[in-house]
Amino acid sequence: MFENEKATMLRYALKLDHYGLIALSGGNLSWRMDESHVIVTPSGMIYDEMVPEDMLVVDMDGNIVEGTRKKSVDTEGLLYIFKHKPKVNAVIHTHQPYATGLGLVMDELPCNLSTMANGTEGPVAVAPYGDPGSLSMGVNACEAIGDRLAVVLKHHGVIAVGRDLRQALFACVYLEEAAKTISVALSTGLPMAEMTQEQIDEAIRVFHRYGQVTLDEMDAAEAAANN
Repeated sequence: MFENEKATMLRYALKLDHYGLIALSGGNLSWRMDESHVIVTPSGMIYDEMVPEDMLVVDMDGNIVEGTRKKSVDTEGLLYIFKHKPKVNAVIHTHQPYATGLGLVMDELPCNLSTMANGTEGPVAVAPYGDPGSLSMGVNACEAIGDRLAVVLKHHGVIAVGRDLRQALFACVYLEEAAKTISVALSTGLPMAEMTQEQIDEAIRVFHRYGQVTLDEMDAAEAAANN
């Protein structure tokens, strides 16, 4: 069941390691297949030791439909996000250090770079702490994320969402890139330049036309398929 998608999940999991967003077995990925099935990564396994068959298919109540591994301990919180964000099809949870670190001293990470606007579609809120492996992680993420594509979980990490794994990955990577840049700016002690809302909006619009298959084209194809 969903064999090609499991292989794709593993490729994206390895990208998290490649971009320095996780260490060892930290974080997880989940991908909605349809109204009843979500693929989740297994609990406590190092990504470069996984094979596609280690991925699990669960139903919306968290019951394992296919797979022999123990599911991610965050599955309950992840499913809460899918249930309450119907346009979200992919969730990536990381422990990326720069964004998480800024979340210890900020209530919101400002959108001061065009790439952050591209990836997260605006400033990123910091959600209150929720116990890892609990429903509260998903509840707090949903309440804080608004219409953005990422949220920082205080004392924990980052949740990024998207219509697919690619969009969620871009949100994670560009948020971390922005967090590093903001950290450099703050270290100078000088006032930090801000982007206007108009500049942020334009960066978002440009990114929707970015790439070989753009988000606008994907929207059009999805609309045609549903008519």
